[in-house]
Amino acid sequence: MHNLLTRMYNKRIVFIAACAGLLLFGVTLITLGAVALDLRMKFGLDGVAAGTLFSIMPIGILTGSLFFGPVSDRYGYKLLLVLSCIGLCAGFQGIAHAGSVAVLKGCIFIFGLSGGVVNGATNAVVADITVRGKGASLSLLGVSFGIGALGMPQVLGALRHHYAWNDIVSAVGWITLLMAGLYAVIRFPPPKQQQGFPLKQAGRMAGDLTLVLIGFFLFCQSSFEAIINNWTTTYLTAGDHMEESKALYALSLYVAGLTIMRLLTGSVFRTVPPRQMLVASLLLMPAGILLLQVSNGFVLSAAGLILLGAGLAGGFPIMLGFVGEKYASHSGTAFSFVLVIALIGNMLVNYMMGLVVQHYGVQHLTTVALAEWLVMLTLCSTIVRRIK
Repeated sequence: MHNLLTRMYNKRIVFIAACAGLLLFGVTLITLGAVALDLRMKFGLDGVAAGTLFSIMPIGILTGSLFFGPVSDRYGYKLLLVLSCIGLCAGFQGIAHAGSVAVLKGCIFIFGLSGGVVNGATNAVVADITVRGKGASLSLLGVSFGIGALGMPQVLGALRHHYAWNDIVSAVGWITLLMAGLYAVIRFPPPKQQQGFPLKQAGRMAGDLTLVLIGFFLFCQSSFEAIINNWTTTYLTAGDHMEESKALYALSLYVAGLTIMRLLTGSVFRTVPPRQMLVASLLLMPAGILLLQVSNGFVLSAAGLILLGAGLAGGFPIMLGFVGEKYASHSGTAFSFVLVIALIGNMLVNYMMGLVVQHYGVQHLTTVALAEWLVMLTLCSTIVRRIK
């Protein structure tokens, strides 16, 4: 029976389709920030109103991450991915053409919700179709996210001289509609839960200490990525240490470091045990933090950010690989469980970082980063021991 189900879909085609979906999620995450100034000018928004727009998207992503797992375990991936790509298209068109702030807010929520579903479902389906080396396959999948996140600002920058920003965003939206058509014709793995919703299983997961620890490792991982993404340019430009353009370039090198390390993990280092890759990744992070701390120029800051990107590359793919192995029959629900914890960390610690910056100064970015790294190191050693 299992061999018959396997013949029904092509693993390579499903993997490529998942990569295309996660690339779109990378584009989704970066788009709102890339056009924030244009939206502020169009609607006459002040800083607080613009900040409200930014807070809507994570709530949407969290909602999408919460329900994609049980739904995909019960009904499979196809319908979810088709509907979420249609939702992304609606979100892109809304950001490009909304006539009022209320409509814009609704479109941003749909945008985030659809992106959260795409992120979770693509990771879960790759874990499902990979028999050996789930972490390595998920690392390769993560490369496409980096390409999307790095590529969208470059596309906007290159085309702005020829087209209006909203026309570019709208065009990207129509590409997501093409993706919906592609997903509609691809065969995906069948639903794992033939009857009922796997809610009872979700309740049991809350009592699984290893899964909870993985969730809190990703809580730290996600929030670490958030504070680096959101506060590094402020940190580097504080006290006129660096021009903003150079700081933004240094930040793009952080994403490049993360993407290249994931590419190496999925190819050159594919045979290295995931536990060893995780330890090696975690050891790169303090070196990156130290270089950021002592740096007063571009070269050391860029080197520190590349090391941080490389160090953070392994967290999500390897931990989600552990989850996929442990909960093969309910992988979607298990992924939902840990991704929701991760996203709560992203939102909570990012808000707390804002308070730290307000009361004590942005120079404490490296202090918070070091504290998070210590917690991640402790959690990692406990998780590895329990999985053994």
